[in-house]
Amino acid sequence: RREPLALINLKKKNEETGEEELASRLGHCKAKATRHIFLIRHSQYNVDGRADKDRTLTPLGREQAELTGQRLASLGLKFDQIIHSSMTRATETTEIISKHLPGVKKISTDLLREGAPIEPDPPVSHWKPEAVQYYEDGARIEAAFRNFIHRADAKQEEDSYEIFVCHANVIRYIVCRALQFPPEGWLRMSLNNGSITHLVIRPNGRVALRTLGDTGFMPPDKITRT
Repeated sequence: RREPLALINLKKKNEETGEEELASRLGHCKAKATRHIFLIRHSQYNVDGRADKDRTLTPLGREQAELTGQRLASLGLKFDQIIHSSMTRATETTEIISKHLPGVKKISTDLLREGAPIEPDPPVSHWKPEAVQYYEDGARIEAAFRNFIHRADAKQEEDSYEIFVCHANVIRYIVCRALQFPPEGWLRMSLNNGSITHLVIRPNGRVALRTLGDTGFMPPDKITRT
């Protein structure tokens, strides 16, 4: 999904038709539609769980997911799909949200699992994972960015609206990469549980951030950042 000119082998250009053929071939590679990416952070969960299967949503977390689902449904958009992290808290959040969006297909992926994307700058004292985590998780989360955050396919005719339910570290890293900001600054952002971050990707590849970590639809006593 790079610039159309980068997808054409100029050496094969027909010398007789010249620019006309080039324009035609470029037309087949150009995106026509806009992609709307909704990045949802999972709801509050049991942080004391030893294994992932034990880190289930709390009662408040389930309420938060209901509120997020209601908010997404109220937008009146035709959502194409929900892609979610395979971790328990993201899967449970997706199940609750999807009740408010009947008929929208759900896809689970390991690429969006939580992790340490890149060493933050400036560093923080309260969070220092092993260096190997940055190499393992960072490569995976970068792969998630490249796989999911790009301009529309040239064959896509209409604008699309897609939901991604995952984790704070993943969302913050994706936002930095999508806006071409230094990715080392990802930890300077803070995201509430069940929050909505909205990215827009235009056909020319330009990206705009409509909202970051929106929870204005939740009552103040329901907002958390665990």
